[in-house]
Amino acid sequence: MVANRLVQLIEAHSDELAASLVERLRHSSRTVSFLKIPEDSLRQAADDLYRHLGDWLNNKTETDIEYRFVQVGTMRAEQRIPLSDFVWAMIITKESIWRFLQMQSVERVFDLYGELELIHLIDQFFDRALYYATLGYSQAERASRAA
Repeated sequence: MVANRLVQLIEAHSDELAASLVERLRHSSRTVSFLKIPEDSLRQAADDLYRHLGDWLNNKTETDIEYRFVQVGTMRAEQRIPLSDFVWAMIITKESIWRFLQMQSVERVFDLYGELELIHLIDQFFDRALYYATLGYSQAERASRAA
């Protein structure tokens, strides 16, 4: 299946994608608060996501995504990363995949159906991740106000 080959390509280049993402996060005026987070920590989180993208897209359940990204949202809220910065970081994360695949498609010709299938899977995953991370933010805010 073409989508699986594209995911394997992303996973194989996870370190390169993670480095590029961290660079973009550190230089975007919309993610200035991410400068508070150690670069190694950001790179590791990005690499982990890209390296295991196939697992997230094909094997993880909605509950798995909810569990992980509520944790991520809570952690970023506790680090005092504004929600708008976090949302922009997620958008940049997804855009990084598209940029990478566009660069690769110059060298390789892939079936359009496979690319559309992958687009759907990635969009679905990131939309859910974003929703659950914002849920984590909300929970952290309520806990903070209660304390």
